[in-house]
Amino acid sequence: MTTAELDLATATPVSASNSTMKALVYHGPGKFAWEDKPRPGIQQPNDAIVRITTSTICGTDLHILKGDLPAVTDGRILGHEGIGIVEQIGSGVTEFQLGDKVIVSCVTACLKCDFCKRGMYSHCRHGGWILGYTHDGTQAEYVRIPQADGSLYHFPPGGDEESLVMLSDIFPTGFECGVLNGQVKPGDTVAIVGAGPVGLSVLLTAQFYSPAAILMIDLDDKRLTVAKTFGATTLINSSYGQAAHQVMELTEGAGVDVAIEAVGKPLTWQWAVNSVRRGGTVNFFGGCPNDSKVNLDTALLHYSEITCKASFHHTPEYVRKAMDLVCAGHITASVFVNSEEPLANLLEVMRHLMSHNGHLKTAIVP
Repeated sequence: MTTAELDLATATPVSASNSTMKALVYHGPGKFAWEDKPRPGIQQPNDAIVRITTSTICGTDLHILKGDLPAVTDGRILGHEGIGIVEQIGSGVTEFQLGDKVIVSCVTACLKCDFCKRGMYSHCRHGGWILGYTHDGTQAEYVRIPQADGSLYHFPPGGDEESLVMLSDIFPTGFECGVLNGQVKPGDTVAIVGAGPVGLSVLLTAQFYSPAAILMIDLDDKRLTVAKTFGATTLINSSYGQAAHQVMELTEGAGVDVAIEAVGKPLTWQWAVNSVRRGGTVNFFGGCPNDSKVNLDTALLHYSEITCKASFHHTPEYVRKAMDLVCAGHITASVFVNSEEPLANLLEVMRHLMSHNGHLKTAIVP
């Protein structure tokens, strides 16, 4: 399909002098580089090209760099979180215009396939989670967004970019997939395994449902200290591998009503199951490396009538709900941002995060 056939609209014509851009590029486990890459162009009528103005790094990016997701191939531009300006659109894009400021969703959705019609947008047959995975992502100056009408959100007037970039992924995902799918109710005792940005998002949004107690489990005391300021009632350092035992001691052998796993390791999945009460709910929220296997006590699951759920990604409804909460001041998303760095420093920021420097989120700006 030619550009003419696409009926391309563009805010800034791409000339030979500006046909490249800078991007963070993956080259296999432990290997990444800051490189010149071709600037993306419209390939399909439903595409939009977005110039990134703010992005962040997700823990999933770190999993990719460790080699946990082998589907990510050499040469892929990483990243699935960002805010930017629409620079080009294909003829099939109807919800956005040139110059619109937008929030990029980590979930690409056509809104028309059978999975989208079932509300399972992260399994869209023409999208799903593809940015920075099977499709070049947002840790670059420009990104091509397929299925733009279902994959972008209008940036609210007067909004703060450092807060609202959290709507790309962690806030709506933590809210919907963590809290709502975990079925947190008033008076519940909740254990959250993992005090990273997603786990802390679960912690913040769980408090809308008035649980009696929230136990936060992590091996990093700095993150546990942050969790305390975010509202955790009990902190458990899991460094000694006894997290589930500690939960049982603290609950006098009863276990918690809801255990939400937000790390993505077989061991922490086991901790979640072994921490929950009879008739309780376990929400497997953290994605383990491909081909991981988890040993679970089937007698415990069956005879204790434990409900196990797996959650992947958010839906458009909860992006909008999370946006309303942030804009109304019910969530101060900027508390996640430890620092701001220029895009040119992205390589160094990534190295620091891989060394577990205690930072939650770094805002990456041009």
